[in-house]
Amino acid sequence: MKIYKLALITLFLFLVSSLNAQYSADFLRYSKLYTEAARVRLQQETTITIAVVNDSLQINQEFKEQDLYLTDAANYNSKNTLNFSTFFELTKIEASSFSYENNEYVENKVEKFTEKDELNQSFHDDSKLLNYVYSNLEKGSKSTLKYAQKIKNPRFLIPFYFGDYFPVKQNKVTIIADANVHLEFKKFNISDDEIKFTKEKKGKQFVYTWVLNNQAAYEYEADTPSYKTILPHIVPIITSYKTNNGTIKLLGEVSDLYSWYYSLVKNVNTEAPSQDLVDLVTKITANKKTDLEKVKAIYYWTQQNIKYIAFEYALGGFIPRESNEVFRKKYGDCKDNSSILYSMLAIAGVKGNLTWIGTRSIPYTYKEVPTPVVDNHMILSYVNNGKTYYLDATGRYIKFGMPTSFIQGKEALVGYGTAFKIKKVPIVAAKENAIIDVTNIKIENGRVIGSSKTTLSGYPKIDIFNSLETGNSEAKLKTFYNTVFQKGNNTFLISNFKETNKYNYDDDFIVNYDFEIKNYAKNLGNEIYINLNLNKEISFYKTDKKRKNPIEYDCKRYYSYRTKLEIPKGYSIDYVPEAVKVSNDLLTCEISYQVKENEVIYKQEIELNFLVLSTEQQKEVNKEIKKIESNYKEIVVLKKE
Repeated sequence: MKIYKLALITLFLFLVSSLNAQYSADFLRYSKLYTEAARVRLQQETTITIAVVNDSLQINQEFKEQDLYLTDAANYNSKNTLNFSTFFELTKIEASSFSYENNEYVENKVEKFTEKDELNQSFHDDSKLLNYVYSNLEKGSKSTLKYAQKIKNPRFLIPFYFGDYFPVKQNKVTIIADANVHLEFKKFNISDDEIKFTKEKKGKQFVYTWVLNNQAAYEYEADTPSYKTILPHIVPIITSYKTNNGTIKLLGEVSDLYSWYYSLVKNVNTEAPSQDLVDLVTKITANKKTDLEKVKAIYYWTQQNIKYIAFEYALGGFIPRESNEVFRKKYGDCKDNSSILYSMLAIAGVKGNLTWIGTRSIPYTYKEVPTPVVDNHMILSYVNNGKTYYLDATGRYIKFGMPTSFIQGKEALVGYGTAFKIKKVPIVAAKENAIIDVTNIKIENGRVIGSSKTTLSGYPKIDIFNSLETGNSEAKLKTFYNTVFQKGNNTFLISNFKETNKYNYDDDFIVNYDFEIKNYAKNLGNEIYINLNLNKEISFYKTDKKRKNPIEYDCKRYYSYRTKLEIPKGYSIDYVPEAVKVSNDLLTCEISYQVKENEVIYKQEIELNFLVLSTEQQKEVNKEIKKIESNYKEIVVLKKE
């Protein structure tokens, strides 16, 4: 027995020893420490040097990353891509994978780097992709990447981040700048006790260093606002630098940023508009009596006729093209759309204003970060009777007076020649983004037979129109509407439909359709049971109680459902649920029932007044939704007379 036990112990120790021999000490330590992680970044180091050379700034940045792979999914990280462009010139790159063999890591250098233009159907710029592959990546492997870039424009310092969606053992950022270079640092999602910061003078240079150790992984969750709102990061800004000829002011104030923007656009559209463009404007504004009507007609023409394709090269990413060129080609990026809008309004005798803006993916205000990092979009503003209209012709089906959804609530930098104003784009009210459904139903042998009229406005209408562009047959449309307008259960089936105001910019979109739902009403003895909550829309807004991050929506929304049930002959109402209403600052939902002659009239109204919900607000919303969901289970009971 003792010999048997000794043999088992020996075998166990042998197996443990064999297992440990397959993996490094680093792997064994970190796989135990980060049991849920697929990889850990052992080292992340960024070094930026800023020097004044011949009265101009020379900026270089170097990066080093070393990863350890903790699971069998390591090979999914084999293919990698590095981006660079005119403003971020790639000067050096080295990459290697390391296989653990015979108790040591063996280096496998990447020998092949393939350069490729970053192109797709709607975006073309000077960005390049450098593709490379790590060989032999497996559980326990490591990889190392080192590369260097030259920053061609000192305004384009990019943020550096101290966290990611995987654990980071050490993250170190060093900026080495000549003493005559003045820098500011804007911190986001950072507390001072998290990151160790030092600043020291070394000769004629200042050395700024930030170090963060043992940063746990941030959890990725769907529909979370931009990672810029989650990950700790710092935005560096070069405000000025001294030369032999004096001090050069770069950034630091919004006025500095606007001055640079204005220098790029002040000479655009100085040539006379082409006769064809003049004739077009004359034609589409011929019957328009007011400036507002003229602007609206021009705006709609641009949405319908200028295709959004972004062509950007170097400063072409910031300078609009001539309106004559945009008109001739019939395509352009956001700046080009703004350029042709500006010229067409001018031809019509109306003044527009070029406007810079950041989409909702950028969380900064102009005051917080007065650098090109703060925005990524250009539109045209127009003021009439004190109201500002934000004209973004890159979208389609955008109703005049309504901003595109991705700039709601954002600051806009509006140009007035050498002057500027910062304005705030309004958030579209919930009731302007409405889905209003009026339905009549009757019961036949357990089936629900009905007809509906569904009216859509605002962003829901725009979303539907964009989706409908891919449906070019009645069969595809019917399948689409079966999904979009589903009621009751998944046996919902539309037999025919009629569309009104399809692709109309101003009027609500209306779809009338007939349908049936099989096995929805239940006959038991002398009673019929039916749930009139055919649309349980509010349940889609209930979030996971374990969620750790805010959640973002495209717009505020309003839903109205009105259903009339025809009481079958020979039956009367035995039970109707009580009305229910929940309401707070974030949402309102009300359900009511009314018996009138031979009908039961059901109403449900939902108003959602939020774009982003914090984790605490999610709890508030979930609490109210739970009350409604319990009412969603209520049924109407019909009894045979």
